[in-house]
Amino acid sequence: MDNGISKLQDRIGRSRGEWTAGELAPVALDLGVRLVSLLHVGSDGLLKTLDFAVRSEAHLRRVLSCGERADGSSLFTGLSAGASDIVLRPRPETAFLDPFAQDPTLCVLCGHDGPDSRPLPESPDTVVRRAFQRVDEQTGIRLEALGEIEFFLGRAATDADAHCANDGGYHSTSPFVHGEQLRRRALLCLAEMDIPVKYGHAEVGYIDAPEPGGLIWEQHEVELDLLPLPRAAEAIVLAQWVIRNLARREGLQCSTEPIVGAGHAGNGLHVHFAFAKAGRHQAVLEPDGRMGESARWLTAGLTEMAGALMAFGNRSAGSFVRLNQGKESPTRLGWGVRDRGALVRVPLLPAGESENSPPPTVEFRLPDGSAHPHLLLAAAAQAMAHGRESGAGDAPGAAAPTTLPRNALEIGEALGRHRVALERGSVFPGTLIDALGARLRGAAVR
Repeated sequence: MDNGISKLQDRIGRSRGEWTAGELAPVALDLGVRLVSLLHVGSDGLLKTLDFAVRSEAHLRRVLSCGERADGSSLFTGLSAGASDIVLRPRPETAFLDPFAQDPTLCVLCGHDGPDSRPLPESPDTVVRRAFQRVDEQTGIRLEALGEIEFFLGRAATDADAHCANDGGYHSTSPFVHGEQLRRRALLCLAEMDIPVKYGHAEVGYIDAPEPGGLIWEQHEVELDLLPLPRAAEAIVLAQWVIRNLARREGLQCSTEPIVGAGHAGNGLHVHFAFAKAGRHQAVLEPDGRMGESARWLTAGLTEMAGALMAFGNRSAGSFVRLNQGKESPTRLGWGVRDRGALVRVPLLPAGESENSPPPTVEFRLPDGSAHPHLLLAAAAQAMAHGRESGAGDAPGAAAPTTLPRNALEIGEALGRHRVALERGSVFPGTLIDALGARLRGAAVR
């Protein structure tokens, strides 16, 4: 697998953050690029693409500089067909060579502009960037995040299989899991796309085939590394895209659904948050064991607004099955140090809080594999701002509800209670909240 990022980096000779369309176009053509794919994320949280066959350097430069119009009403909640023209706005610094394309293809991530040439309020990309900027402007904190991507791989059982015990797959290796090489290829592929990854491993979930020829399901995890909030959302979407593409190549079934088999561990999408200020990461726990200020704001907000955040982080009927089982999912609405049963957890640092240790984080354990990464991270940032504004004390979440919503209707009610906090600072547009509330009410009726 060629290292596409290194090829682009070596030819351009500048850091990715400084790449321009004018620099990228001739380099891409020198590398044999024949197609360009403008990648972006819609209201459903899935990756979309608009493809172009490159005609000339001038054509490629124009696409990378200007983007292209699209029908926003088919992409975003809250846009009417009568006023739906939008523009995909490429970000050259996000470019990478598509590792799966049959013909050399340049991929570039895009934001969305409305008819006024400003960022489109209904775009998930706009929402997460506004939330990130609001926290920065109010607190001086650069909020960072990473996602733990959990997924199941399924294939038909054979007589040659070596088996794990059900729900006994944690850190298993070949021959007891068949997806090890795919997971390792995913790590390399993501690195070549300039998406930092912490590690990968087999996860707890393992479901033996119920009968000869039935499907064996095994669970894996790819844990990403910390990035600023908007890039962290993109990294989650791209990681899931990479994993699904690799599974398709291998003829394996792939599922990020919250539950694959009732009674077995499901797929979470745990999110870790870190707080950087003036170039330094802030402590999560003070020497006296109390939470640091930024961590306290976030934890209070996440705990109080947990039900509303389920609208973005727990979007499947299987979400309730996963939570009700209490297997590898939170069982109480509190926070704790190294407590995996808590809604919010402060994980152990491998080397303590020293100069060489990774940044300390707060882990939000409620979301699952049905999450919309952009809207979930944006809502978490708004929850942090709300925790700060409400004057969170030393026992964050003390005034929060004692139980999580048990159905879509209750999530919709929680969303209604907290819509002011979500809309504050013009982060979440009211039309998006209205449409989502209506959808949740409709799901409850069905």
